[in-house]
Amino acid sequence: MTTVGSILQSKGSDIWSAAPDTLVYDALKILAEKNIGALLVVEGDRLVGILSERDYARKVALKGEHSHNITVRNIMSPDPISVTPDQSIEDCMALMTDKHIRHIPVLEHGKLTGLISIGDVVKALISQHVDTIKQLENYITGTR
Repeated sequence: MTTVGSILQSKGSDIWSAAPDTLVYDALKILAEKNIGALLVVEGDRLVGILSERDYARKVALKGEHSHNITVRNIMSPDPISVTPDQSIEDCMALMTDKHIRHIPVLEHGKLTGLISIGDVVKALISQHVDTIKQLENYITGTR
């Protein structure tokens, strides 16, 4: 069984974040520079929200607002749903699908340890299925 923790081990656990009082413009620069779709919002050592490209599109761009005048706190999704490193990727996929989210923070004993995307989960699921198919083929053909 593949876990969230194994995804973090293979992709790394870099955490890109912003403070709630960061200007949205500055947060967008981080998203662009790091080529990521979401930024964790951290106050001290506590996760308080998540800012996604979707948040920006819906709460700033479509309303005719300007990213230079708004802070992350005003458009972030507060109190994000999270997973733990020992959760299965199947559970994670079900949660992300059910809640319509593309990024999910990983917390271990309340401490932020990483962030995974729907793409990370899909990649891990495909790899897991490829391995299963190879094992079945080997079983059927009698090879190793």
